[in-house]
Amino acid sequence: MHALVTSRIDYCNGLLYGLSECEIAELQRGQNAATRLLTSSRIYDHITSVLQELHWLPVKFKIHFKILLLNIKALNSMAPAYMNDSINVRKHARYSLRSLNSGTLLLRPAGKMNRYFGDRSFSVSAPTLWNALPACLRNNSSIFIFKSGIKTCLFKLAFSLKYM
Repeated sequence: MHALVTSRIDYCNGLLYGLSECEIAELQRGQNAATRLLTSSRIYDHITSVLQELHWLPVKFKIHFKILLLNIKALNSMAPAYMNDSINVRKHARYSLRSLNSGTLLLRPAGKMNRYFGDRSFSVSAPTLWNALPACLRNNSSIFIFKSGIKTCLFKLAFSLKYM
């Protein structure tokens, strides 16, 4: 199942950020069908509880996971140079701000962005998703700790569980 379905959904899914809900729903239907096949669930059974049991993120959150993982790698200089250069850390002002305690924040590029493709670029999508994370996740420098923390956070968001 992993080789045929989930690897195809995960392949370059960072490029799928910003797709319409209709297009994401088609991919989600593919994941749901794979889940039903794997667990021998009936077509009329609710799939949400089965996805929770398997600890599988819905497609939309898998996309967010991939972008955030590439982002932490870029912040730790473990990504290709072009990705490292597209991430800009927000510099703090000389005076005291409440945002100083909120962890590393990233700058979105200034200027008018193309509505369809500019907002979907890594240099825009990564800071948008990163700045929306809780501060406790943004302060992690370890990729392994971040990876498990972000999966937990996205899992709770995906299945409407309150985070912390």
